[in-house]
Amino acid sequence: MADILHQGGHEACLVMRDKSGWRPEGLADSAPVVDWNTISLSSEDIWLVPEGWPNALSPGLEAKACCFSYVQNWAYLFSALPEGVNWNQLPVEFLAVSDPVAHFIKEATHLDAPVIRPGIDRSIFHAPEKKKSGTITVAYMPRKNKAAAAQIKSIFEHRVGTDIIRWRPIDGLDAFGVAQALRSSHIFLMTGFPEGCPLPPLEAMACGCLPIGFTGLGGWDYMRQAQDIPRFTPWWPLRPVTWGGNGFWCADGDVLDAALCLEEAVTMLTEGDMALDAILQSGQDTADAYSTEEQRKSVLAVWDAL
Repeated sequence: MADILHQGGHEACLVMRDKSGWRPEGLADSAPVVDWNTISLSSEDIWLVPEGWPNALSPGLEAKACCFSYVQNWAYLFSALPEGVNWNQLPVEFLAVSDPVAHFIKEATHLDAPVIRPGIDRSIFHAPEKKKSGTITVAYMPRKNKAAAAQIKSIFEHRVGTDIIRWRPIDGLDAFGVAQALRSSHIFLMTGFPEGCPLPPLEAMACGCLPIGFTGLGGWDYMRQAQDIPRFTPWWPLRPVTWGGNGFWCADGDVLDAALCLEEAVTMLTEGDMALDAILQSGQDTADAYSTEEQRKSVLAVWDAL
């Protein structure tokens, strides 16, 4: 976001908490990085912090700057507030990473939050001309609720067998490695929750996978049900989108439904179900709507409005 604003002609910089932390390097025309102890804010500035670190608001509040908390995961909105403090007491506004997160903020605090969605690099995350035939490969991320992933695997193998699919853990890879692993997989099992606007399912769609599993709540910004008779339907409002069903989605933590969704996806691939092409195309349409170029447009539009 800082780079987009900097490249768009805004005076924007990243403020680092300390010198020992990670710093962005190697990016062309990136936003300047300054140290925490060198900043001097005024009432003319916009001061934006992540939702999980409300104490970082202090410099902005003291300078009477326009303060924003960028809520990238609804689960952390209240996680670090000092005892006895609530958001309604603070002169702070919100930005949300997705429509479900904005809905969560509105219901919890009665405050509105403009949405700035993340983006994926479509030059890295793209589908192959054709997926390899043979044993169906299911990609998943072991670090995302490992116990739930193990339960889903056990249920599936008890129902179907142990030699029907090949499991591909995605761990310790850079973006190019993740994209390559997804392009060589047929299904992506999403086990992460809670989430603000999860990127792995988007990356999987972009790489031609059929995604299934949990949504983290925030995933419903773009996830739409491809099942004819889904066992789970969200009770919160979904914004209108231009794409159709792009995966088999279940309630967070419902390992049985996730295993059944996986079985349904494997059957669809094995039998060459004609509905598969439409689902995969919806995945491509979804990924296009979350490109880095679309992110750039969104960031600049929201900032111009501010």
